[in-house]
Amino acid sequence: MSPLPRAPLVMARDTQSDEDSHTLTLFLCGDVMTGRGVDQVLPHPCDPRIYESYVKSAGDYVKIAEHANGPIPAPVPFDYIWGNALAELGVRKPAARIVNLETAVTSDGLPEMKGINYRMHPENVGAFMVAGIDCCVLANNHVLDWGRDGLLETLRTLEAAGIAHVGAGRDAAEAEAPAVAAHVDGRRVMVFALGSPTAGVPLHWAAGPSKPGVNLLPDLTRETAERIADSIRAHARSEDLVVVSIHWGSNWGYEVSGEQRDFARWLIEASPASIIHGHSSHHPRAIEVHRGKLILYGCGDFINDYEGIAGCEYFRDDLVLMYFPALRVTGGTLAKLEIVPLKIRNMRLEEASRADSEWLVRTLTREGRPLGTRIEKAPDGALYLAW
Repeated sequence: MSPLPRAPLVMARDTQSDEDSHTLTLFLCGDVMTGRGVDQVLPHPCDPRIYESYVKSAGDYVKIAEHANGPIPAPVPFDYIWGNALAELGVRKPAARIVNLETAVTSDGLPEMKGINYRMHPENVGAFMVAGIDCCVLANNHVLDWGRDGLLETLRTLEAAGIAHVGAGRDAAEAEAPAVAAHVDGRRVMVFALGSPTAGVPLHWAAGPSKPGVNLLPDLTRETAERIADSIRAHARSEDLVVVSIHWGSNWGYEVSGEQRDFARWLIEASPASIIHGHSSHHPRAIEVHRGKLILYGCGDFINDYEGIAGCEYFRDDLVLMYFPALRVTGGTLAKLEIVPLKIRNMRLEEASRADSEWLVRTLTREGRPLGTRIEKAPDGALYLAW
């Protein structure tokens, strides 16, 4: 089905023609997990062997999805997995498209014996190119699933494809460095990325002076927030828009810890960050606006191979969200947040039903109420944040 017609917020990546000509719109989402079962339906799958307790082939996740919702016409073209999301991106033409890439992009390396390992074949990187992804966040608990050799191949593959990466690198300096996701009218969209042990990022994955790894947060204290704020101020110019992407917290449940709330607010108060882009939870969590700046505590999954797996249906992890924040270019405050709900079916993103959208409105409003936010549904079916 085609998406509901909506006015574009940005006409092109290097021009603006919004109802507010002084805003710039981004696309953000949560975890893009194109490894394992998703990799198996793409044109160039990896060796399907995996090392989990009950499942020994990544192809079994395809079978589970097909048992739930019918056949998947594998191999599928690269645009298949994005489904309706591509049309939504085409309507809005955001200035930058930023995702959390939660898989190693490698056919090399040895798996870490950690229970669950994700990898996508490098020749399937076309799946990111066809969606026009500008920046992949790598500071998460799956990017080193196939060891440091796997991480190095991930970096090479993204670089060869012209896709910026942030949050992991060949050494600590590269892992900590920001990425420029876009240049628009002389200003940059800058992304900083951090992974937290609270999301299962192993401590030994931290990058070192001569060791590949991730940009690991030691804790969520005020002192750490101020140190990161210092780094942001050192890199960002006054006209830049800054996204701080953090992989933190548990996979399931709606609770946002007090230390997460404090850390996000401290970063906004001490730095020029416009957005805290939180992820790790497999379903969306509460949204806050603090001092005019957007905090997404948990964006949920966006692409995964969980379809048909029983146990957590209460959280509706089959429903995923596209976040389109419009930021004021002066000051970086939030002018508007539009949210597009989609549903995973046959390992493809489809338009969410009216009932599904209403469930999301109720759930996110319930969770946002203590933080002063709610979700409203427009007559055309679009969802918007109110605060």
